[in-house]
Amino acid sequence: MSAFLVVMALVADAIIGDPDSVWRRIPHPVVLFGKLIDWFDRAFNTEDRRPEDRRWSGGMTVVVLVVGCFSVGSLVQATLLFLPFGWAVLILFASTLFAQKSLYQHVDAVRRALDEGGVTAGREAVARIVGRDPESLDEAAISRAAIESCAENFSDGVVAPAFWFALLGLPGLLAYKAINTADSMIGHRNERYNDFGWAAAKLDDLVNWPAARLSVLFVALGAAMTGHAPMRPIKAALRDAGGHRSPNAGWPEAAFAATLGLALAGPRTYGSQVVEDATMNPDGRRDAGPADIARALRLLLAACIAQVVFYLIVVLML
Repeated sequence: MSAFLVVMALVADAIIGDPDSVWRRIPHPVVLFGKLIDWFDRAFNTEDRRPEDRRWSGGMTVVVLVVGCFSVGSLVQATLLFLPFGWAVLILFASTLFAQKSLYQHVDAVRRALDEGGVTAGREAVARIVGRDPESLDEAAISRAAIESCAENFSDGVVAPAFWFALLGLPGLLAYKAINTADSMIGHRNERYNDFGWAAAKLDDLVNWPAARLSVLFVALGAAMTGHAPMRPIKAALRDAGGHRSPNAGWPEAAFAATLGLALAGPRTYGSQVVEDATMNPDGRRDAGPADIARALRLLLAACIAQVVFYLIVVLML
């Protein structure tokens, strides 16, 4: 049943996406997670508290989030599945927590900005999806940043939610999204969040571990669907991903890089800080452009289709 719901939710997300007209009237679940995390942050992550107290409070914040979301998800799922056609409402609700269509649109916006407005417009567009300093980016760096975001978010915005929904239903999906939101808000390696966000960052690494590896399989299948060698992304991920500063991001980035013949990651500037990182597919070219973003989007689309086929096979096997 869960695999069937995953297939339907992925299809619904691909068709509907995140309609602004809905979320202007009611808060998106991730927005609610963010408000709760922000309250815990302001209440317990204060300068007068000792580092060990901040770490303990941050850990308890994550526990409250996960237990609360899992409990609410269990209640909502049980209620919906008890009602006539409640499964359809469950599918639509779950689809709002996937990011296939929105990811495609945000990355494509960078491509269109570069094509139509040049580097200045491209910098403005890419600043909406990455945290690095846009003023330091030329056309090639903007294009690589967009493709890196496409690869990484395919794993944690598409593959991971589907995985936890298939494994644990709506409770698992809500708990995963809460953890991922907490990591994006407080899981930073800086003075304010080194202690308070430690648990969020570590737990996010853990829950994204299976999806990051699974995403390579979907990219490989997508590579075959788009005329590329399917073993190339797998070999590149096994070779390069371990050098990435993230235990998970390197897997989809290396897979995308090898399939597209690009060199991704490497040293990057965030604010005034240069972050040293290993290059994924170092033999690839770095002179990426809007056409390469378009190729990455075709690969993303194919990988998303491969994921749906994967869960369809699971449905048929059960």
